[in-house]
Amino acid sequence: MARVCLVVPCFNESARLRGDDFLRASLPGHELHFRFVDDGSTDGTATSLARLATIEPDRVRCTLLPRNVGKGEAVRAGMGASLDDGHDYLGFWDADLATPLEELAAFVETLERRPQVDLVLGARVALLGRHIDRRLYRHAYGRVFASAVSQLLGLAVYDTQCGAKLFRVDGRLRAVLNAPFLSRWIFDVEILARYIAQYEAERVDPADRIVEVPLRVWTDVAGSKVGIGDAARAFVELARIGRRYDHALSARRVRRER
Repeated sequence: MARVCLVVPCFNESARLRGDDFLRASLPGHELHFRFVDDGSTDGTATSLARLATIEPDRVRCTLLPRNVGKGEAVRAGMGASLDDGHDYLGFWDADLATPLEELAAFVETLERRPQVDLVLGARVALLGRHIDRRLYRHAYGRVFASAVSQLLGLAVYDTQCGAKLFRVDGRLRAVLNAPFLSRWIFDVEILARYIAQYEAERVDPADRIVEVPLRVWTDVAGSKVGIGDAARAFVELARIGRRYDHALSARRVRRER
């Protein structure tokens, strides 16, 4: 039986937070825990989170940040606070539950079945029999951005920005979380870059260690805090990430082209 913990970053989520859905969530055969991180909210989110922790003190913990630091650092703070809690798998999940918690079982199953895999990414792929409710312009932007990321990383990744990811708790994850992220919003890409840098040093193929799992259900929930300006800024931040990890990423691209 594995111990699984999801970090849920929250910024002014009191109107959208479906707390009871988190409390009802289960993961048959495993232990499921949550750590909510209030990222300097001003709308009563902290009160809502405190209620959840009071109802389920053994499963729910809260981290309150005194000021807004952005999703990336909120996730890093929550995961860092959970590293030594005895969990086998640690991940993060968007508070609006655009990805239903029922999807988590497939992530855990992948890590259990494939012990060489370090992280599982949710992928919003509109396949037959799947229900991926994504607005057209977001899908189009996502494809362009994913192509740019794949080129930068030297790794064919379909969806880096889905807010559902699960990691194996080990030394690699600790190294990934050791320093602040450059980006508030596309920190997911930097996580991958940090893993790839470690794999390059070990001469390990990232494609054997990073897996995407197509989601069965994903809903574009109203009230997203990512606007058009953030979308444009993402490419600027992507270039910054490329410069920061240029040595490892360049080596990765060169080896793939041989």
